[in-house]
Amino acid sequence: MFYYIEGNVAIVEDGVVVLDCGGVGYKLGVSRTSMARAKVGQRLRLYTVVNIREDAFDLYGFPEKEEKKFFLMLTDITGVGPKAALAILSCATPDKLALAIMTGDEKLLTSAQGVGKKLAQRIILELRDKVAKETDSAPADFAVAAEVVANASGSRSSAVSALMVLGYSRQEALAAVATVGEEVTVTEEIIRLALKNT
Repeated sequence: MFYYIEGNVAIVEDGVVVLDCGGVGYKLGVSRTSMARAKVGQRLRLYTVVNIREDAFDLYGFPEKEEKKFFLMLTDITGVGPKAALAILSCATPDKLALAIMTGDEKLLTSAQGVGKKLAQRIILELRDKVAKETDSAPADFAVAAEVVANASGSRSSAVSALMVLGYSRQEALAAVATVGEEVTVTEEIIRLALKNT
């Protein structure tokens, strides 16, 4: 029905952004991440999802198409309603969520309000293949990155963190650490070789 709504931000409150479009205020449910980007008085475009039920007509908004895509994938899963999907998207960016799903990281998903272990396992099971297909053309090699995370020792995790401090994105850091052989176990050496290989 609505592809996007663009207007001036009139209200920002817990989980809600109201966009004023020609004197009409559209109330959109948003993730905490999206809410943090909305400033009263600024012009904002939100890609929308409309949820119509017998007793409600709800709008949800996303500043990026990638976040909207994840919202739709999540709400297709039995047991994941719009509130749970927004809670999950409040805990992680689409990139981090994709990695969590591909690596079976239940901890990230259960950190979202209202998501228990069983629901997190169902999300991972149902979305792993979809996410893998979606990320095939992504700039970073998610398959390699996922393997690194799944097999990460403390030293490898520390190396990824160190590379992120140096300005690498999480995806770039994971891909760089993946180029270092498993026989290298000292954090400093992993970092040195990862930098050399990129």
